[in-house]
Amino acid sequence: MNFGNDGFYSSGPAQKPPFRKPQIKLPGMKKIIVVVLVILLLLSGLDSFYTLKEDQYAVITTFGKPSMVSSSGLKFKLPFVQQVTLVSKTIQGFPLGYRPNSNENVEAESLMITYDYNFVNVDFYVEYRVTDPIKYLYNSQDPVGILKMLCQSYIRDTIGLYDVDSVITTGKSQIQASIKEKVVARLESEDIGLQLTNITIQDAEPPTYEVQQAFTAVETAKQSADTAVNNARKYANEVIPAAKADADQIIKNAEAYKESKINEANGQAARFTELYNEYEKYPLITKQRLFYETMEQILPGAKLYIVDASTGVQTALPLESFANIDLGGDE
Repeated sequence: MNFGNDGFYSSGPAQKPPFRKPQIKLPGMKKIIVVVLVILLLLSGLDSFYTLKEDQYAVITTFGKPSMVSSSGLKFKLPFVQQVTLVSKTIQGFPLGYRPNSNENVEAESLMITYDYNFVNVDFYVEYRVTDPIKYLYNSQDPVGILKMLCQSYIRDTIGLYDVDSVITTGKSQIQASIKEKVVARLESEDIGLQLTNITIQDAEPPTYEVQQAFTAVETAKQSADTAVNNARKYANEVIPAAKADADQIIKNAEAYKESKINEANGQAARFTELYNEYEKYPLITKQRLFYETMEQILPGAKLYIVDASTGVQTALPLESFANIDLGGDE
């Protein structure tokens, strides 16, 4: 038996009430959406600014296209669209042949053979800086690694052109300059945004202790020789100016003596000319005067002797005191 909704009997099938979907009320959903939006705004704000220091480049990538910023300060960028990569402008470096922290020798990098078939351990320090940050980041996968391989290659090539004595002692500056020139030229052709600023030999020594001691003795001898040469040059610098001064003084004295003799000769010639002129005027008087003047010069230095003319006996008298007699009558 089926009863209808009104309570009366019905012979037909029973009808079910219509189905209604239950409604779920979420009063906190709006708050969650607001919180998410606030977080996204904060992240966007944080991702919109960056600080660029004076010793840094900034490479801005916008949809895969890079651009460079070099001026320092607080900068703006599009959040989630532009990516920033900071690259240092400062000079950086790396060692070759040793580890700076432990000072451990790395023979794979330092052991080389010279022109005269000697082995030598040579340690280098390489300094470089970034000149183009875009090329530095995108023209190669490992620009510093490329620079390191280039340095190692040209170092071995250059060391092989010198004998061991030059590598250890006298040829270091020339070797460094040659390696730097080759690496700089190669970096320009590679175009990886790096510039080699300096490459320096830190240490060069033979691989065995005995050979090292022998080269140390050679180096000491060369330093002693350099010291002796420097001392000799110092002595020469002190003596040569004094000798030149003495030579100048002797020349000046000779010039003065020359002038005095010339003047004296000119005076004697002038006096002779005057005497000759007087002689032409009064020959007899001039002869007598010349005779008397000559006797005045001769007699003071003469010794007087008295000789008996009849017997020829010479009698010496102590008459030296009379030698200073003034024939002119003045005592």
